[in-house]
Amino acid sequence: MALSIISRGQGIMTAQGGSSALLQAGITQNALSRVVNQYRNDELTASFQSYIKTSVDSVIPFIGNATFDTSYPLDRLSNGDSIITQYLATGNATYYSSALALQQSIDLQPRNGAGGLWYYVYPNWSYLDGMYSYAPFSALLRTKLHDGSIENSIDDIALQLNLLWDHCHDNATNLLVHGYDFSKTAIWANPITGGSPHVWGRSLGWYMISLVDTLEILSPYNHLPQWARIKAHFERLALALVRAVDPVSGAWWQILDQPGRDGNYIESSGSSMFVYALLKGERLGWLQSVQGPAVKAYEYIAETFVDKFANRTLGWNGTVSVCSLNSTASYDVCILSDFQLTKTTDNFLLVLYRPAYSLQ
Repeated sequence: MALSIISRGQGIMTAQGGSSALLQAGITQNALSRVVNQYRNDELTASFQSYIKTSVDSVIPFIGNATFDTSYPLDRLSNGDSIITQYLATGNATYYSSALALQQSIDLQPRNGAGGLWYYVYPNWSYLDGMYSYAPFSALLRTKLHDGSIENSIDDIALQLNLLWDHCHDNATNLLVHGYDFSKTAIWANPITGGSPHVWGRSLGWYMISLVDTLEILSPYNHLPQWARIKAHFERLALALVRAVDPVSGAWWQILDQPGRDGNYIESSGSSMFVYALLKGERLGWLQSVQGPAVKAYEYIAETFVDKFANRTLGWNGTVSVCSLNSTASYDVCILSDFQLTKTTDNFLLVLYRPAYSLQ
């Protein structure tokens, strides 16, 4: 799959730029970095490392202005991990200044009355989605580039994660809904919590990855109460996810609080994120007895959603295009899948359909 992504030139910013392209680049960098770390002696890792650098370099021109950077969603920060890694490997000052610009953009990001970061331009709206990019980057930046006390940074990371938990926790499922409006004025906002109506799989997947990746980066500080609380959230969500799994497929529904409801479906991207988070959590010793359900889900996903093309590249299917809160956020809106459009779209998160050439 890594070779297929590279063959299509995915995750490289173009002159058009755009927030979705920034997220695509960050996802690609993070994924390929994990491939490199897993297969350190593989003859292909040098080419993967080169591609990561190409992706990072393509992003640099778009994120140097901290004030302008706030016009992007928090997803922009998904590139920060690899920018820091490139700086540590090369000492190139451009990478350092770019990482600091991203950090400064966090400082400039609007916040709600409780200190919660707005996900994007919608006033007082905070999403689970943004934590995938924000929390690991902020943790890595403070631990790798900044001297002195780490406590203030961990305080803010914990604040963002905890506010989402407090406003988005769904008592019926023990999972978290997509986001919240602190002002409680959105058409979809719960009048007490401000939370949105439904548990969307992929947004919860972003949040789960943010928890496990942040815990790993901050593991030297596991004596701090903030770290312990993040870990407790992760453990509690993991147990709830195992209970929420579809017993037939072994994977997870698009809308997790409405399993089996007409129009709902097993969705590949959220399910894949849960597999990642659960298996990593058990490998690092923070979870127990989740390997069986996670491996069952992985096998279903690989068998059902991976496309094999004649030129020997791989594609991906079964992914919802988007489930935005910039709508009524009703069930009918949340289950729109765009499955009918997968043959013609170039949306990276939806499907990787257009192989460029045969891989020999």
